[in-house]
Amino acid sequence: MTTYNVSRETYDKLKLYQQALCEWQNKFNLVSKNSMEDAWNRHFIDSAQLFSLLPPTAKSLVDLGSGAGFPGMVLAIMAEEKTPYLKLMLVESINKKTVFLNYVKQVCNCSNVEIVNDRIEKVTNKKFDVVTARALTALADLLTYAYPLLKKNGICIFPKGRSFAEEIKKAQNNWTFEYQTIPSRTSPDSVILIIKKLKNKGR
Repeated sequence: MTTYNVSRETYDKLKLYQQALCEWQNKFNLVSKNSMEDAWNRHFIDSAQLFSLLPPTAKSLVDLGSGAGFPGMVLAIMAEEKTPYLKLMLVESINKKTVFLNYVKQVCNCSNVEIVNDRIEKVTNKKFDVVTARALTALADLLTYAYPLLKKNGICIFPKGRSFAEEIKKAQNNWTFEYQTIPSRTSPDSVILIIKKLKNKGR
C-alpha cells in the first residue's frame, strides 16, 4: 500500500480486514473463490485506487451493493486517516454480507461508516457527494440507482471492465452526462469511470 501513501496503522487495519475476509470466506462465500488467490490486489488494491479520485471537498459517499465491502469499506478505512470528515454509507441487501461488514467495522474501529442492510431503492431522502459501486450491474442500471442519491454537483465513480465503451453507449440512450476514463492500476482491460452532470433525458 506504499503506492497510496497510507500510514502503518491504516495498512494494519486493511491487513486485519483481509484476514477477516479469508476467515469468513470459508463460511459465507463473500467473493468469488478464484479471486481469493490474489485477494490483496484483486480487491484491496483495486478498491484503494479509487481514493485519490474522490473530490477533496466530498463529505458523504454511498457505496451501492457493497458485498464484502469493496470498494466502500476500503475507502472508509483510508478516509479515517486522510479525510476524517468524509462519512460513508454501505448499502447491501444480503444479510450475511452486512453481518460481515459490521464485523469488519468493529475490528477495524471504523466510526465513519454506516452499514445498511436493504435494497438500494429503499434508501430515500438522502443525498451524497459521491456514489460508488463495483461489479454490481451494467452502467445504465447503475445510473438509475445513483441518480436519486446524487447531490446537485455529485459524481459517480464506477470501476468497469473491458465492455465499458459499450456500456457508456447504451447508458447514453436514457442519460446525459460528462465522463472521464482512468486506466485501472490493477487490470489492463479495465477503467474507472468518473461521471458528472448526470441528467435523465426523460425529465
